[in-house]
Amino acid sequence: MTPAELSRTVLRSVRGAVEEQELSVTVPARIVVEPPPRPGCGDYASNVALQLAGPAGRPAREVAEILRRRLDGSAGIARVEIAGPGFLNFTLGDGALVALVREVLAQGDGYGGPSAGQGPGAPGHVAGSAAGGAREVVVAEVLARIDAVAGGSGREADGHPVLVPAPYDLATLIARLGADEARWVLLRPAAHDAVRVPERPVQRESNPRFQVQYAYARVRALVRNADDLGFVSEPGDVGLAPTLAGTTPAVPPATVVDGASSAVPTGARQQSPRHSASVPSALSAPSVLPSLQALQTLLATYPSVIEVAARLRAPDRVVRHLEATAEAFFRWHDVCPPLPVGEQKPLAVHRARLALAEASGTVLANGLRLLGISAPEHL
Repeated sequence: MTPAELSRTVLRSVRGAVEEQELSVTVPARIVVEPPPRPGCGDYASNVALQLAGPAGRPAREVAEILRRRLDGSAGIARVEIAGPGFLNFTLGDGALVALVREVLAQGDGYGGPSAGQGPGAPGHVAGSAAGGAREVVVAEVLARIDAVAGGSGREADGHPVLVPAPYDLATLIARLGADEARWVLLRPAAHDAVRVPERPVQRESNPRFQVQYAYARVRALVRNADDLGFVSEPGDVGLAPTLAGTTPAVPPATVVDGASSAVPTGARQQSPRHSASVPSALSAPSVLPSLQALQTLLATYPSVIEVAARLRAPDRVVRHLEATAEAFFRWHDVCPPLPVGEQKPLAVHRARLALAEASGTVLANGLRLLGISAPEHL
């Protein structure tokens, strides 16, 4: 279940409560669900009960209980809990991740909007001239592409954001940093923040742009290596359940020899011990679950991030979402290697993990193309 589907499910519960006169309120046009502020509070949360409490003339927790009863047992929802003054916390069912991966892979370039990989201009190409200022040119181009992907949801916004000017003209930035780094530097800050230009682009994971591109390249390397081993991806159980049960993990811990390490320069590997060849000697729920939940949430919320970026005229929202997705992918990948090791034969868990990696790569590639930045197969 995606956040959009969960939002529609909650909206139906409100509508049902109004129709059956459990609540006397105007049904809202939409309901916001988002990741909870703290771990351990379910997969998503909503403050809809607090919003409806005033118009309904009832305590928020009482409104929340009405909605909880209606939502309990809904398809895709394992548990609904009331927290604090009346927040609804949702824990999704076991099949939520599998369904999400299937959806992302099925939509491919279209995940996140009608044509996430399309739009005005091509990756790495800056439309127009630098006469209007480097930042203005790049932001205007990307916002046009975001609007096209979001179905025009940003057209209600008044004008364009007031941007702090970039310190150099566009041609100078591209000559100094390259097209990808120049665009990232211009798009990453919020509109009111200054553009900080590095002395030179750094091809290490300390550079967020490089880490995002490297994460995508690593996914593609995993797919190529899996093909060499004779198996393809298939959404399914990624191996967390056996670990949670306290039994042996689906993939025995060992030295990872996946060939994907060639996707990053040696210097970057030395800078990043967590991408080295060894994996933990034991997988545990505390180490696996947060990284998996974070990755699942980021993949599921990517479409809503595009909508928000369009509405707020804020392409930096997309940039930061990609950074978080790349970080979550690496954290999960390092404790749940997608490829078999040693003499081990490919198992169903490897196909499932490869599918999750491919879904992560799809979101990263769609976001990079939306920003006009290349999604490299190799680095």
